[in-house]
Formats: sequence, structure tokens, C-alpha cells
Amino acid sequence: FGRYLEARAKGRTSEAIRNLMQLQPQKAVVVRGDQEVEIPSQDVIPGDIVVVRPGSRIAVDGIITSGTSTVDESMLTGESLPVQKSIDSPVFSATINYEGYFKFRATKVGAETTLSQIIKLVQDAQGSKARVQRIADQVSSYFIPAVIIIALATFVLWLFAGPDPALTYALLNMVAVLVIACPCALGLATPTAIMVGTSKGAESGILIRTAEALEVSRNIDTIVLDKTGTLTLGTPSVTDV
Repeated sequence: FGRYLEARAKGRTSEAIRNLMQLQPQKAVVVRGDQEVEIPSQDVIPGDIVVVRPGSRIAVDGIITSGTSTVDESMLTGESLPVQKSIDSPVFSATINYEGYFKFRATKVGAETTLSQIIKLVQDAQGSKARVQRIADQVSSYFIPAVIIIALATFVLWLFAGPDPALTYALLNMVAVLVIACPCALGLATPTAIMVGTSKGAESGILIRTAEALEVSRNIDTIVLDKTGTLTLGTPSVTDV
């Protein structure tokens, strides 16, 4: 039953991963000879020339070979302002092209794209074990047999040494030992907390590499931000006219 509850929690908190997967475009327009052909994005191979029209999502990672535009990369960087792109600029799968028209050479496709790596990162973090969880699992492996032995010993003791009705008292006390000493919370609380924590982080654009990183984050007292504009509301407003 405990494993069932854990599986349900994992299913609910994996919504963040499904949302990331939905960002991946299903189709891509590539140049075949003198024509532009629409194909499934998974059929794009490295070296293909991919055409990106205004307003469309970029299907795979690559390098621009012709044209200019601005691209919304907020799903990767959190930066709400569009990024200017020109020849030799890198572009990434699932980011959104704004008004420009350009072509790029595919460099990473399928599981190698940045988006796929992000999805794998979140999945690995959900499946990883923190040090405290490994300790809990190790303790549980010894604790459960010990509890069962103590419960059986309690049953035998009350059955032969307890007052009448001896069987009733023996059963009640055995069950009391099992219920009170049950380590379900010990074995379930940590993995459930890690799954929920990593998924909630992903929903907010915060990627947690491993459960160990999440565990030691309680010691953080300083945060270093890599560029101006990281701390924004994501909704630029007019300040001067």
C-alpha cells in the first residue's frame, strides 16, 4: 500500500515533466533539394537545414545559417525579454521565434537537444536518493524484521502469561506493537518529498540536479546571479516615454 501511495505521488508530480514534453514541436520544416518539406521533428537529422517562420517553435537545436530574428528563450533561461539572433547564433528546441524568418543547421536532435536534457535531468532527480533516504532505507531493512520479531514475541508472551481471554490480549498487544512501530513514514516521507520538491521546482523553472543537491540546499546562505535581469517579474513595464 505504501508503494502504491508513492507511485500515485510520483504520477501527480510528474506533471511538470509532461508539460516540458509538450513544449517539443511535433513538426519541422526542412529543406530537401529546392523545396521546403514538413516532416516529424524526430525525423530531423544533424546537418539538416531547418526553416523557422514567424511565430513558430524551433524544433531542434542548431546554428543559424541565414536570416535574423528575435527568439523567446524564457523557457530555458527565465529571461522574459527576447534575444536577438543572427547568422552563427545558436538556437534551441522549444523556444519561440518572433517576427523574423531564418534557416538554421540542425546540430542536436532527439534526446540530445537541450529540452530533452532538461527533461532527463528532472526525471533523474526524481529517481535519485538523498543520503538521508539511503539511511532510512538501510534502517528500515533491519527495523522491519526486528519489529515483526518483537510483535511475535509479544503475542507469545501474552498468550501464555496474560490474563483471560489470553488470545484476545495477545492479538491486541501484537497489533499495537506493529501499528506503533510501523516505519512507513520513515520509508515514504523522504522519496515523496523529493519527488514533489523537484517537480514543483521544475514548474517554476528551477531545475534540481540530484536529491543530494536538494538535501544540502538547506545550508545555502548566499545566491549568486549570473546576469542582470534574472530577477524579474517576467512582465516588462513602461518606465519612460
